[in-house]
Amino acid sequence: MPAGVCGCCGPLRPRYKRLVDNIFPEDPKDGLSKSDMEKLTFYAVSAPEKLDRIGAYLAEKLSRDVVRHRYGNVVIAMEALDQLLMACHSQSIKPFVESFLHMVAKLLESREPDLQVLGTNSFVKFANIEEDTPSYHRRYDFFVSQFSAMCHSTHEEPETRTRIRVAGIKGLQGVVRKTVNDELQAIIWEPQHMDKLIPSMLFNMQDTLPSERDGEENPAALAESCFRELLGRAAYGNMNNAVRPVLVHLDHHHLWDPNEFAVSCFRIIMYSIQAQHSHHVIQQVLNHLDTHKRNTPRVRAGIVQVLLETVAIAAKGSVGPTVLEVFNTLLKHLRMSVDFELGESSRRNSGSSVSSGRGRESDERIVQNAIIQTIGFFGGNLPDYQRAEVMMFIMGKVPVYGTPCHTLDTVTSGFKSKSMAAALPAPFLDPLFSISLMEDSELRQLVLEILHNIIDRHDNRAKLRGIRIIPNVAALKIKREKISKQDVAFMKKHGQQLYRHIYLGCKEEDNVHKNFELLFTTLAILTIELANEEVVIDLIRLAIALQDMALANEENMPMSIRCGINMIANPPFCQHVSKVIELRTLDAPYLLPEHTFRDKCPLPESLDKDDKQLFFQTAEMAECLAGPGYNSERLSIPYVPQVTGETQQKLSCLHCSWTCSGEYSFCM
Repeated sequence: MPAGVCGCCGPLRPRYKRLVDNIFPEDPKDGLSKSDMEKLTFYAVSAPEKLDRIGAYLAEKLSRDVVRHRYGNVVIAMEALDQLLMACHSQSIKPFVESFLHMVAKLLESREPDLQVLGTNSFVKFANIEEDTPSYHRRYDFFVSQFSAMCHSTHEEPETRTRIRVAGIKGLQGVVRKTVNDELQAIIWEPQHMDKLIPSMLFNMQDTLPSERDGEENPAALAESCFRELLGRAAYGNMNNAVRPVLVHLDHHHLWDPNEFAVSCFRIIMYSIQAQHSHHVIQQVLNHLDTHKRNTPRVRAGIVQVLLETVAIAAKGSVGPTVLEVFNTLLKHLRMSVDFELGESSRRNSGSSVSSGRGRESDERIVQNAIIQTIGFFGGNLPDYQRAEVMMFIMGKVPVYGTPCHTLDTVTSGFKSKSMAAALPAPFLDPLFSISLMEDSELRQLVLEILHNIIDRHDNRAKLRGIRIIPNVAALKIKREKISKQDVAFMKKHGQQLYRHIYLGCKEEDNVHKNFELLFTTLAILTIELANEEVVIDLIRLAIALQDMALANEENMPMSIRCGINMIANPPFCQHVSKVIELRTLDAPYLLPEHTFRDKCPLPESLDKDDKQLFFQTAEMAECLAGPGYNSERLSIPYVPQVTGETQQKLSCLHCSWTCSGEYSFCM
């Protein structure tokens, strides 16, 4: 009887259990029994309602084997689960998946690297399966946490540490693929998950140089691939949650100085996200810059340089409607940096630490240059109407000595406006000219270069570069168009203001060769772009006035300045000019550009104004102009710089503290 009872117990066991038991061989080293696995798979497909029981039983066996360290049977159980998952696609698979995920979690919780890798590989296979219907209750919080922990493995053996990290990254990639396109799993984008996912990827990316990221089993290369995939799937509402952890990670790991990794990260971000989301990233970086406004200059410079990279990539795409908001933030930090620099300079002058003060001042210049470069790149890609608005915005927001000019030089580069009135409105022109009277030769050069950027609409500057004798002007192939009515009106309104600042600019004693070259080019560009008959006469009067000023020398200017002014005062009248040049070549080479701007050029002790053949004569020029139809009578009226009421009011700002409350921060 006992034998009979025992003999009938085996057949009474449920069939699914017998089929599961049969796939495990006597010796685990023999591996999964293929024939028995085929029977189990056929049974599961034929009776899908039994899948949940099969899964529960396999999970029970696996849990016992993990505790008893029967790792051979654990591998067989996971292989069986993988095959069942791949073979079965039905409504009944949902309970089976829960058993499967429970077994994967058991393996991930193990301290054995081999089991962690085994569980991860099974999860990745599961993640690549497209389920017919979404799961309403399944959550992946545990897997995000566990895979993230594996990404930060500190195992003492390098090879094992790399295996665990690679497995963790693959697991996170599986979670992303499984959840990111499922509306029911939108919770994956919430901060508590992004704060684990993103830093785990960045942690592995920063450990390896880009040149070393070869091979599928390299943690850095795999992390970067996963990072790109995640960002590429980010929707409009998820961008902030995806970018914020990047900024926090860079803060915690002090990766803004040096900032090579930070720049690399944001390049990846900008090239991975959808183009219409670019302005979200730019705004995030701007906000982060605000939070670091009291940080060290190098950290701020690092953030600004990252901003430059994002702007450079987004410039030809969508940068959003808040253009002035971007400039406002940048200009605010530019002014703060200048204030910090001035504060350090004053403290150094008062006797505090010299070395630290100079270091801080130098670092602030790095910040300023980075901001100016960013503004220039951003502004240079704006349409002309927005660029003109930005130029006025800059003049109003940064009334700090010299700072607007550096910024505007980059913004105005490549500027092409059909109307000078639109390109040089009074609220922009007046303060710009006020800065041009500063006692700083480099600053005056910048103002002239800004004017060239705006006025030279046909790119003739390169042909006019350098003060020199040009025997055949036609060979330069100057491009020009007939002056428009709008530009004629502009010159009638602002011409005297332009002439006055050229005249006063020539008188500055600290002028160098470049100042005279830029002044010469300014006159030439005005002649090409904005000169009708009346303007030509005015420019000649200005040139004669400059010559007379150098000859009279009522202000005791150095001889080098007086000779340099004569380079500017060469009006374009071929015969008369050729005659004067010929005589200067013989008797006064110091009045020719090829000589006077050379080092150690011998200069005379005085200029003899009675030697009229060496200088341009009003009477002869009037005679030359009488034929072509110019109003040469006006040449007999000596040019005197005119100060308009507006200009006088602006000049008074040079003596104020630059903190006026007018619309453009000048005394209005």
